[in-house]
Amino acid sequence: MQTFRFGEDYLTAGTALKIARGEVRGTLSAAQRAKVIANREVVEKIVEKGDAVYGINTGFGPLCTTSISKEETKILQSNILQSHSVGVGNPVETEIAKLMLVLKMQSLSKGNSGINENTLDRILWHIENDAIPVVPEQGSVGASGDLCPLSHLFLPLLGLGKVDYKGERITTEVLFKEADLAPVDLGPKEGLALINGTQFILAHAVKVVEKLHSCLSQADIVGAMMIEGLQGSVKPFYPELHELRPYKGNIHVAARIKSLFKGSEIMEDHIDCDRVQDPYSLRCIPQVHGSSRNAWLHLKELVEIECNSVTDNPIVIDEELTISGGSFHGQPLALALDYACLAASEIGNISDRRIYLALEGNSPGVPKLLMKDTGINSGYMILQYTSAALASENKTSCFPASADSIPTSLGQEDHVSMGSIAGRKALRVIENVEKILAIELLTAAQAFEFRRPMKSGLILDAIHNAVREKVSFAEVDRVFADDIELGIEMIKSRQILNLAETMAAKEKVNFSSRFNEEFEQY
Repeated sequence: MQTFRFGEDYLTAGTALKIARGEVRGTLSAAQRAKVIANREVVEKIVEKGDAVYGINTGFGPLCTTSISKEETKILQSNILQSHSVGVGNPVETEIAKLMLVLKMQSLSKGNSGINENTLDRILWHIENDAIPVVPEQGSVGASGDLCPLSHLFLPLLGLGKVDYKGERITTEVLFKEADLAPVDLGPKEGLALINGTQFILAHAVKVVEKLHSCLSQADIVGAMMIEGLQGSVKPFYPELHELRPYKGNIHVAARIKSLFKGSEIMEDHIDCDRVQDPYSLRCIPQVHGSSRNAWLHLKELVEIECNSVTDNPIVIDEELTISGGSFHGQPLALALDYACLAASEIGNISDRRIYLALEGNSPGVPKLLMKDTGINSGYMILQYTSAALASENKTSCFPASADSIPTSLGQEDHVSMGSIAGRKALRVIENVEKILAIELLTAAQAFEFRRPMKSGLILDAIHNAVREKVSFAEVDRVFADDIELGIEMIKSRQILNLAETMAAKEKVNFSSRFNEEFEQY
């Protein structure tokens, strides 16, 4: 198994996910342990000297002027985890909680947080043994970091809280008995180092990077299927057009979609038709999908910076320099997550427009509502109700969480990012987009059928066949909810994307642009 060295190696969103999924093993090297130990010794010296340093021998937040004796500094670490564990709502997904552990491990292992080597070893144990703390989804304002969810994440270090372990949700007390563990003895500064940071926001952002990328890639494919089903024009995807307005995302999307039409009899069939131009939902796919691609790229770049940053407070540089700053503030990710949320919503919005367009019956050979015998049958009419409802629900979620701020901590924290809300909201919107794309996939496949016996390009034909293996052509009404669920599973599992990439490699189709590496690797 591939090994990742915490604190040393460069962590990407994809690598963080692989560690969380057990595909890559995280370790702490001897060299990095030495750095962590040396930094820890600096904290111990500060305690011995007795000079007031925030978070080491003072209270927290508005209590920063309250001195803490040498004897009380350890009690303070336990108290802060307990007092800040005030989360409410449903627990976050286990994978997000595990990502939080992975991301916090990377940050603490840099050797600027004053953390103890033994504490890092216990966090590593939780990652390696899939003993994942239960973390409520609500309670963070995104600065002074994600105090509340991170407190819940590390309650098990004290023998408190609950964990998901071996398929069960158990108390940490039960876990300790099963695994023969004892509470970690936290030293000065450690409690604050554990709960100060952006790992709740960042874990959600990592998932957004993955899931939005999947939606963007599949939206191009499904959109291309719809263009073929409705016999739209290929010209809006010509590189000559997009080189004159060279946004990276636009060029990339246009190249991907144009490659899908290679060898298509359907597109050749109407090459000399008298239609001048298509509606925007077909013609402007490069501009709309491309803009969302650019938003994704921006988020990915910021996520990689955050994955490799120290985000707690104070930062321990050396014995003479300890800086109390604001590296815990979630604003850099909060803004980007709100941007990504809007970008995702727009993918669903234009997808719904294409679904509606397919039902109008204005494309030659394609009947109204995608069914020949309508009247007694409603055809695909009501599927668009669902996509419209989902698209509208997404629009109501696009108000930026980062535009809000409520003072906390008796005014000490007088501007906060609300990045935790931005992250949770973005994932909800993306889940709705997956459902909309599933409905468009079914709709496009139905329209596609009316072009038979003509064939599409090899990739789109293979995808159409894959849809038909699960969902048959609809000649009369049926319970379409069952079809939609099958479509959602195809989108969530990335089946059509994986098939497209496999076919492209097999048939040597250039399914990319010169920006392929930027847009396809994370």
